[in-house]
Amino acid sequence: MQSGAEFTELRRSYRSFAFPLTVAFVLWYLLYVLLSNYAGGFMGTKVLGNINVAFVLGIAQFVTTFLIAWWYSRHAAAKLDPKAEAIKNRLEGDA
Repeated sequence: MQSGAEFTELRRSYRSFAFPLTVAFVLWYLLYVLLSNYAGGFMGTKVLGNINVAFVLGIAQFVTTFLIAWWYSRHAAAKLDPKAEAIKNRLEGDA
């Protein structure tokens, strides 16, 4: 089954979405950590009242996490789940 065209396409669809997004998020997170460690003056810059750049970027980390989870769930429902269901039905039909 793993060497079949259907499964290969499913795996390709998953990887082409998940891997670039994972790399982008890890880089974004590392940028935040590096800025926090080495750019204290920049991160301490006041944006609005007592809210500084570090706080804004920290909140953006949470927002990004939820957006990626939402985007992945839409991608999975539209592209991955139908392919996986077709493979499952074909395998169960053969059993």
